[in-house]
Amino acid sequence: MSTPTAAREGHPLPAWLLTALRLLVHSNLFISLAAASVVVTTAALADLPLEALPAFIVFAAAMFVYTINRFTDLEEDRENVPRRAAFVERAGLAWLALGVGLYLGAIAVAVALELPGAGYLLLPAIVAGLYTLGIKRVFLVKNLFVGFAWAVIPLGVGVYYEQLLTREVLFLAVYIGAMITIAAAIFDVKDIEGDREEGIATIPTAFGPRWTRIVAQLANVAVAVVVVAVVAAGVLDARFLVLLAFHGYVGCYIPFASRDRGPLFYGGIVDGEHVFLAALVLALEWLVW
Repeated sequence: MSTPTAAREGHPLPAWLLTALRLLVHSNLFISLAAASVVVTTAALADLPLEALPAFIVFAAAMFVYTINRFTDLEEDRENVPRRAAFVERAGLAWLALGVGLYLGAIAVAVALELPGAGYLLLPAIVAGLYTLGIKRVFLVKNLFVGFAWAVIPLGVGVYYEQLLTREVLFLAVYIGAMITIAAAIFDVKDIEGDREEGIATIPTAFGPRWTRIVAQLANVAVAVVVVAVVAAGVLDARFLVLLAFHGYVGCYIPFASRDRGPLFYGGIVDGEHVFLAALVLALEWLVW
């Protein structure tokens, strides 16, 4: 039975659970976990050993970038996601300090251990800087930029294990970039009002939520067809067909993307897609493969 607070807000979940979920989403802990999950998926599908260090490095970099992003998007968030904006104004500096500390700690560890490609850890700072300078205001460029930033994760895994030029790593880099670009377009649906007020051109502001959902679903199906094609051609192992479950997950949430969906839908279900994929890949790794 839900608590009175949760009932007043129209949620079937207990208020304490809603509070915990909002903390995970607003603090960027969950999106950072999603980024680290890409490391797990890449290592498992590319037949690389699972290690905690590369996952930690990516988690730390994501915390750094997304926490800065919360401050750069604060004006839009006051209109689009008022709860998140209030959280940033109340506790944002503490989480920013944590994000910066984790990021600097990751750089220190990489340098101390002389990890391959340690210099690439400067990329998160460059990404945050470019976003702050206004790249988000350029139509489609923001979505492609976010996709590119996530595509770097599988490449970073390849560099870490010195397996950068393998077909599996290169394919996953392109694949993750494409799927994050689709998710970024869906994310913009909730931001229509704030983006219009701030003069930020996005697919939803230009064509509306309905056409955004249609285009996103078509793109989702198109990428799934590519996955089947490369496996059928023998370019990749049949294990990569697990990605079709990921497309099923994405295909199920796209129709529900609307302006009135809250941060738990976008920050939990949409951002949770890579947590879902990593969990599924690990389960198959241990039970089947």
